[in-house]
Order: sequence, then structure tokens, then C-alpha cells
Amino acid sequence: MQRTGLRVVDPEHDVTLPVPAVGHPADAKLTSDDVVVLGMKTQDTAAALDELAAVAPPDVAIVCAQNGVENERLALRRFAYVYAMCVMLPATHLEPGVIEISSTPVTGLLDLGCYPSGVDDRARAIAAALQSSTFESVPRADVMRWKYTKLLMNLGNAVEALCAPDEHAPELARRARSEGAATLRAANIDAASREEDQERRGNLLTPKPIGGAPRGGGSSWQSLRRGTGRIESDYLNGEIVLIGRQHGVPTPVNALLQRLANDAAREGAPPGSIAADDVLRMLAAD
Repeated sequence: MQRTGLRVVDPEHDVTLPVPAVGHPADAKLTSDDVVVLGMKTQDTAAALDELAAVAPPDVAIVCAQNGVENERLALRRFAYVYAMCVMLPATHLEPGVIEISSTPVTGLLDLGCYPSGVDDRARAIAAALQSSTFESVPRADVMRWKYTKLLMNLGNAVEALCAPDEHAPELARRARSEGAATLRAANIDAASREEDQERRGNLLTPKPIGGAPRGGGSSWQSLRRGTGRIESDYLNGEIVLIGRQHGVPTPVNALLQRLANDAAREGAPPGSIAADDVLRMLAAD
């Protein structure tokens, strides 16, 4: 099989790994014994599942290693065995074929479980395989509680992408997360507590500079930096907006961040193009 290289860089290593060249899911010749890991952002999940469903058996296992809480629902419409994974992984992807991993020796926390709940032998096997590498992974029957907590964390992604880091940005992110938490409570959606999250993380993730440079930003920041024209805010801030509208809860902070992030992506704006103080003034004017 033709092979290509994937360059993986961390604070201590710079290696190129040979990986199979697979241009389409059909090239993988998937069987019922295989596990497919979805790693794209949610705006690209439906198209990926369309291609996958055309060539994969309906009982192939799907692992949603993605932010947000919509991917699992999309996958479960097409495949019977879906697993939710809560991804805590400080990595950067700005160049094709190059991934920078900021944390070492533990690369990331990848807890998973059956969707919508439960743990089976396959989930345990996937967790064990990850645990045997550079990841920490725990099979969790309540993994969606943890994914909703990660969703609340990711409500600050739009702030990080849109706004230059200054004294006003943390307040804007705090307001988005506070609004999100209140919305989940109104909808009776359970999320892991801050104490649970801190206990799980401990000191396992230790981000360090790579080549003397600190990590630029998270996944939404990277979308603007790459100029992809699209961003995941509809499924992060927009998830809170959706739940709020379903339950009569106003979500002005997340609605504004969702709109501004989409505008920035469409217009090709670079990260940090809006002052957080200006966003706060927009909220005060509404």
C-alpha cells in the first residue's frame, strides 16, 4: 500500500510516522470488526457520515472524538454502535500533515463510553488500547456528563478565537460559560462538576512550549488561523442557544459570540480581530 508521512511534534520529539494513504473510506475496506474514529469538527460530520455509510457495514463501531454533543446523534442515525469520547488534548494543527502535541508524557485524556450511556467490552478495549500508548483513557457509563462539561469549557473558544488576550477577554468567557451552565440547569441536563473535572485532570496534562513557542490557541482559534472559512461555533455556543430556545432561557452572550465567530470565519478574519471590550459593549447595548 502507498504510504505517506505524518509529522508529529511534541516538546521533546519531532518524528515522521508512516501512515496508510487513505483518500476515501472505501479505501479502508471496513468490516464489522473495525472501529472508525471521527475527528473532524461537527460542521463536517454529516458529510463524513454520508461517505462512510455508503461503504461501511451498519454495525461498524463509530467513536466521536469531537467537541460538542451533536456528533453522536448524527452518527446514531446511521450506525448502531456509537461511542462518545470526551477529548482533553492540547494539540495544534495548522499545516497539512503536521500535528503539534503540547503535553508530555501524557498526550491527552480520552475517556469514552457507549452513547447515550453505558459501557461494553468494545469501550473497555478501546480505552485499554489508548491507555497502553501516551493517552489516559477511562471507560465511563456517564460519558455525556463529561462531554457537557467540556461543552461549557468550549464556550470560551469563540472568545479565544475572536479576541486578543486582554483584561476583558476572561470576563467575556466567564459570562458565556455562566450563561451556558444556567441553560443546562434549566433543561435538567446533568454535567460533571468543576470538582470532578479538576480531580480527573489532576496534573496529568502539562503543556509545554514547542521550539520555544507557546501553543497559539484551541480548535476554533486554529480554524481562523488556517482561514478555513468555517468554524464550529454553531455546535458550541450555538448548542447553548438551541437549548435555551427550547426551554425559554435567554442566551444573548452565546448568541452574539456564535454570530461574530461565523462572521469572522466567512470574512477570513485572523484570530484576535475584535476587542473583547467591544463585544461587552455590544451586549450592554442590546
